[in-house]
Amino acid sequence: MNLDQELRSAIQQALTALFGQTVDQLQLQPTNQEFEGSHTLVCFPLTRISKLKPEETANAIGNYLVERSGMIAKFNVVKGFLNLVVADNVWAKVFASVYATQQYGQLAPNGKEIMVEYSSPNTNKPLHLGHLRNNFLGFSVAELYKAVGYSVHKVQIINDRGIHICKSMAAWKLFGDGEAPESSGIKGDHLVGKYYVAFDKNFKAQVKELTDKGVSQEEAEKQAPIMQLAVDMLRKWEAKDTETVALWKMMNGWVYSGFDATYKKMGVDFDKLYYESDTYLLGKEEVLKGVETGVFFKKEDGSVWVDLTSDGLDQKVLLRSDGTSVYMTQDIGTAILRFRDFPKIEGQVYTVGNEQEYHFKVLFLILGKLGYAWAKKCYHLSYGMVDLPTGKMKSREGTVVDADDLMTEMIEEAEKQTRELGKIEGLSDAEATELFEMIGLGALKFFLLKVDPKKRMLFDPNESIQLQGFTGPFIQYTHARIKAILRKAASMNISTHVGDLNEVVSLEPTEREILFLLTTYEQKVQEAANLYSPAVIANFAYELAKTYNQFYQAIPIFNEADQSKLKFRIAMSEVVAHVIKHAMSLLGIRVPERM
Repeated sequence: MNLDQELRSAIQQALTALFGQTVDQLQLQPTNQEFEGSHTLVCFPLTRISKLKPEETANAIGNYLVERSGMIAKFNVVKGFLNLVVADNVWAKVFASVYATQQYGQLAPNGKEIMVEYSSPNTNKPLHLGHLRNNFLGFSVAELYKAVGYSVHKVQIINDRGIHICKSMAAWKLFGDGEAPESSGIKGDHLVGKYYVAFDKNFKAQVKELTDKGVSQEEAEKQAPIMQLAVDMLRKWEAKDTETVALWKMMNGWVYSGFDATYKKMGVDFDKLYYESDTYLLGKEEVLKGVETGVFFKKEDGSVWVDLTSDGLDQKVLLRSDGTSVYMTQDIGTAILRFRDFPKIEGQVYTVGNEQEYHFKVLFLILGKLGYAWAKKCYHLSYGMVDLPTGKMKSREGTVVDADDLMTEMIEEAEKQTRELGKIEGLSDAEATELFEMIGLGALKFFLLKVDPKKRMLFDPNESIQLQGFTGPFIQYTHARIKAILRKAASMNISTHVGDLNEVVSLEPTEREILFLLTTYEQKVQEAANLYSPAVIANFAYELAKTYNQFYQAIPIFNEADQSKLKFRIAMSEVVAHVIKHAMSLLGIRVPERM
């Protein structure tokens, strides 16, 4: 039973009976918490057919619904707003329908496909705090689209070529002395990052030495020997020089092993990987074709450009004068290749920070100019930067917070707080370790996802791990509490069948609130997918957990003598636990059975 649809149908019947006609759009919304009721009908637009004042219109509809529909127990009117109190027996039927729905929250397959890109790191350094928000956001959006019936392709483009990786290669060649992850005990991505830092340090020293001799800053940056070595390596790599390619493969291999370990800890995965080293050539081909067709133009130095001034933007270089690619060239090739690989996809979602908004405007415009109609199906899921309170977390290089370090510290903090609260009684060492990871990573993911993606945010590790408040652990603890209730019910041989649920004739206010929230869940999942915003689900999960806790504090479940009410409350608890688990899984968060 879909309560929203049933209410709309009853209201339309009331309009026909009272005013002789219906309306195309009814404005039905959740009731403001200050007033009694669950659904509010906005009556101002209905005065057109009622020929009455808004309050009179609302009263007429309210009285009709109470007397004739069998759905509404009572109502109240605030100006032109009709607040409806749904009858308890209707709530019981609605809940019976939810209870009987297998996999509630998971919509049927719709035959559509979508691609979601996230992570997309450079292979010259380890993943950092920004990558955590990126991965958690992209993974969650992919899970949301699965939940609303899409077949989802989770991908990343690995930026495995270009001057950035050549910088690490140049520094390793100069200072590495054969160092490898095995010989150093350093994780592969961290080792390559170490040489990227070494490059920067030596580059700055060489530039200073040259500028001290009177060379201009711009010229010094070009002349610095270590930079010249990196640029030479890039040319050799594009020319497929055997030695350079071998070094590139070896160092990238180190990084991939490191990334795999980090992704596993994060709890994210991918269906297909794309590599810039494969896609940049296709991008160059397309750019050169665009020159022939007049979409792009060459300058005197041989560089290729696109003119977007008529679109309100500027000119953008696509190939340098020496023929090497820029990021835009690679992204053109990657986008085209993906639509060739997956021709049925409804679109591509690019999870990339908001500093790249201009880049994606340009990319989608260029793809459109090249004649690809699907360019309109591409969407940039832009998100804000994550800040940390000063001095809260360690940083490997003093500027960027390492993803591995942050996850480890969150798990350690979860262990410390869980042990202090005595929440591991009866758990084996392996179960306790799993619980610490569940809480630590759940706290991290929830805190990064509960904020609208577009907003810049402050991540406070201490606040995120608390068992009270708008946090992941609070919701995880609520789930564990409900599972304990269900275990107790099972030990008392209390079982519930759908038929039992219709016997309930009276509900407590907090029970109605819980039932209302449960009936909106699938709508919230759809809304979150439409908005590419896991924050919608994070907020829903918190509201449901908070409301259930209010119910739990106010009503001792097992003290209830009325067996129908007792069974109803056990069944309601069971569905709340299911929905919390499902909602948190959409955020990539696991919930414990015990805590």
